[in-house]
Amino acid sequence: GESGIEIRDLFPHLATVADELCVIRSMQTEQINHDTAHAFMNTGSIIKGRPSMGSWLLYGLGAETEDLPGFVVLTSSGSNGQQPVSARQWSAGFLPSRFQGIQFQSRGDAVHYVGRPAGVDEAAQNATVAEINRLNAMALQERGDPEIETRMRQVDMALRMQASVPELMDWSSEPEEIRALYGVTNPGDGSFASNCLMARRLAERGVRFIQLYHRAWDHHGGISTHMPQSAQEVDRASAALIQDLKQRGMLDDTLILWGGEFGRTPMGQGDGRDHHILGFSVFLAGGGVKGGMSWGATDELGYRAVEDVVHVNDLHATMLHLCGIDHRRLTYRHQGRDFRLTDVAGEVVRGILA
Repeated sequence: GESGIEIRDLFPHLATVADELCVIRSMQTEQINHDTAHAFMNTGSIIKGRPSMGSWLLYGLGAETEDLPGFVVLTSSGSNGQQPVSARQWSAGFLPSRFQGIQFQSRGDAVHYVGRPAGVDEAAQNATVAEINRLNAMALQERGDPEIETRMRQVDMALRMQASVPELMDWSSEPEEIRALYGVTNPGDGSFASNCLMARRLAERGVRFIQLYHRAWDHHGGISTHMPQSAQEVDRASAALIQDLKQRGMLDDTLILWGGEFGRTPMGQGDGRDHHILGFSVFLAGGGVKGGMSWGATDELGYRAVEDVVHVNDLHATMLHLCGIDHRRLTYRHQGRDFRLTDVAGEVVRGILA
C-alpha cells in the first residue's frame, strides 16, 4: 500500500488492503491461558459470568433490526491448532439475557427448526404464540422477572425469523464474482470464508455485533507447516470483507477488529511458539479509525511492547468510543456496584482515531 505497512507474506490478500488497516503492534493482556485470555479479551475480566463486549454494545446501542438477533456468533475450524472456545465467551452475564450472543450454525441452515412443524399452519401457530405471550404477560405482572420479558421477546423474534432466516440463507442473491472475492465455493460449508460473507449479509441487515471465531492458531509445534495453512484459510476472506464493505459504502460505519486473545513468543518452543502476553498485534479497520497506519512498537526482539502500549481495557474503551459510547458511562448495577466492560481501567487510544 501507499502507507508501507509491513505485513508478513503469509497474508498477500490482506496486504492489498493495507491502507485500510490500523495495526496496533503494542497490545498487552493479562492472561496467558486460552480460556481466561478469551474471557479477558471478550469481557474485560477473567471472572466467569461477566457480559461479553457484544452484549455490552447491544445493551448500550440497542438493535437495528427486529427480524434477526442483535448479536450473532459464527465459528469455524482450521486444519490444525484448534484451541477450544466456549459459549461463555458470548454470554450476556448479569445483563438481561435478551442481550445474549446467538450462535448461528456455520454449516447448513443457520438456525435449526426455523420452519413450522408439519401439520401446524400459520393461524394455529399465531394463536399459540398469542396465548403463550398472554400467559407470560400475566406472570411478568405478578413476578416482575425480566427473564419473562426476555422469553416473550424471543418467542416474537423466533416467529419473525421464520421469514428473515430463509431470506438470509438465500445465497442465490450473491453474484459469482462476490463469492469468488471471498473464496467461497460452497456457501454454508462451515468455512471461515463462508462466515465472512455471512457476516456482511448480517451487517447489511442491521445486526449490531457479529463475531467470527476461527480455531486454528495454537501452534506449539510444527509452526513452519501449520502457520501457512492457517493463514491461507483466513487471508482472502478477511481482505474480501474489507473490500466488500468499502464498495458498498458500509466500511465507514462498520468497525472491524481482527486478532486473537494473546500473541506468540518470539523465541521457539521446539518447532513452535508458546503463548505470549507482553507484546502482540491486532488490527482495526473502518468505523472511524485511521487507515494505513501502525501504532506502538515492541522492543527489538518483539518480546515486550515498549511504545504506546495498548492494554485490552484500552482497546475496549476505544472500540466503545468509536461506536459513540463513553466507556465510563456504560454501566449496569449488579450486586451493589456499577459494572462496566472496562471495569476500573481503560483509556481511549486517540492517536488512531480518524
